[in-house]
Amino acid sequence: MTRHAATAFRAAVLVALATVTAGCQSAEDGAGAPAAAPTRTATTVPTAGPTPSGSPTAVTAANTAQVCQAVDKLILAGSKKIAADSAAATRDETTPEELNARLKRTLAGLADDVREQAARAEDPRIETLLADTARRLDGGARATSPAKWMGETFVDIPPRLARDCRA
Repeated sequence: MTRHAATAFRAAVLVALATVTAGCQSAEDGAGAPAAAPTRTATTVPTAGPTPSGSPTAVTAANTAQVCQAVDKLILAGSKKIAADSAAATRDETTPEELNARLKRTLAGLADDVREQAARAEDPRIETLLADTARRLDGGARATSPAKWMGETFVDIPPRLARDCRA
């Protein structure tokens, strides 16, 4: 029964990661959500278009693109690390507790990395978005069952970033 629970735990983590990784790759490629992204971008661009009365908006937009790309890479790298750890745990006789500890460490490190990017963001809207993302990741690092948290909460983070973290 314990072995079955460990296998189910690992399977849940891998399914969650497959979903997350697909979301990150779509955002990175720019082709994953053509209908939703242009609509939201179109809404954002006209707002940014009339508002720029000088270079501050242009500077913010440039910084936003850099910060958002860095966060996309961090989320993708973190997802790959979690998937690799989960796969290794399946091969090894890693206990669910050991895998939980690995997941928590990875999520805590990812939260710190995202928080660093939030501090770099010049656009207050992006800074708030990334600070909230870091808080959500902290929640996963504190969760009793980080694998369950990933399936319920983490999977929503990459699509949200793809939609909202844009210049």
